Parts: sequence; C-alpha cells; structure tokens
Amino acid sequence: MFKHLLIGLFTMTVLTGCVNTNSLSGDTYTASQAKQAQNITYGTVVSVRAVNIQAGSDENILGAIGGAVLGGMLGNTVGGGTGRNLATAAGAIAGGMAGQQAQGALNTTKGVQIEVRLDTGKTVAIVQKADNTVYSQGQRVAVIGNGNNLTVSPR
Repeated sequence: MFKHLLIGLFTMTVLTGCVNTNSLSGDTYTASQAKQAQNITYGTVVSVRAVNIQAGSDENILGAIGGAVLGGMLGNTVGGGTGRNLATAAGAIAGGMAGQQAQGALNTTKGVQIEVRLDTGKTVAIVQKADNTVYSQGQRVAVIGNGNNLTVSPR
C-alpha cells in the first residue's frame, strides 16, 4: 500500500511541475524576445477586466493518465478476486477524471484584459497575467512588442 501511495504522490508531483504560466506576465520576456528591438506605442487604457487564462492544452491528458494510474493502483488494494478487478477499473476511471480536472485547475491563472486606445487612433485588447500592477481607465501606458506578441506596461 505504501509503495502505491508513494508512486501516486510522485506522479502528481511530476504533473504539477508541467505548469508554467510565467511567460503570460507583462514583465516576463521569452528568450527570443531578449536583446531584440521591440516596438513601443503609447496609449490610454479604455477598460480593464479580470479574465482566466488557460495555459497548456485543454485536453489535460497528462493529468488524466496520472490520475488513472493512481486510481487504478489504489483500487487494486481493495478486496480480492472479481471485486478487486472491479475496484481497479472503477479507481482508474474515477482517477482519470479527477486527474484531468486537477490538471485543468492547475493550468489556469488569473489574468487581465486591457483595452488600450493607441495614440494612432487604433484600439487593441491585450490579455496578460495579472501581477501587482493595477491598470485603470484613463491611465497612460506603453504597448511593447512586435506582431502578435504584445505586453502592456505603465508609463
């Protein structure tokens, strides 16, 4: 029983390490963005709203597999004979569903959608991870980046 619990704990720890939402923050740059010239456009915040950002895959396959393995191992410790087989199958199914839900929750982070009216007259909406920076309507900001990879910073 202890061996199965240890394997399950290891599996869940590995799955937790798969989540990385740091690149969604307005103050985090990818390696390809470092030491690259970035365009800066200035503007005024029109509106701000809280959003949830789903990082990674919506399928959460790793969580489902890990949960199924853990649930199957725990179910296998119950009863004997046909009852054990049924408990193993039920544990695998329930564990798979629970693991998929758990990974989905771990892959979600709080974000903000910032609508900015640029000085050029164009309006853009940028979603980034919520951090300690508070944006408010009428605030002057800098929109930094190239193409589809933009971030908002206070000015």
